[in-house]
Amino acid sequence: MWMETVTIPPTEGARNVFRGLGYAIEERGSEFIAERKWRRVHVTPLCSEDVQEPEPYVERGDDGPRLRCFVTWMPCTDELKSYLRSAKPPYDWAIIGIEEDDEFQVVYPEPEVAPV
Repeated sequence: MWMETVTIPPTEGARNVFRGLGYAIEERGSEFIAERKWRRVHVTPLCSEDVQEPEPYVERGDDGPRLRCFVTWMPCTDELKSYLRSAKPPYDWAIIGIEEDDEFQVVYPEPEVAPV
């Protein structure tokens, strides 16, 4: 059952995480902008296939928020983190992993360093 889940982006789970943290959500299709206080974060939910080829998500050079958060299923987080570290995108980024039971974990940066 888990493998079926990772092929669908955790879009609703990503929204629930940011709403639970007190962010306002600005809809933009499957992606969205989460805003709280001075912080605007471009949030991109990814499934396992997207993690393997995330170039469109990394290279997008718009004038949007300089903070990016990629939300994916927990089994996909290590691969995504490795890719982003090697790609060195021109913005600050974070990764949140969603568990099958909708629990989440900040995978990068380390939870002690991640802004809330």
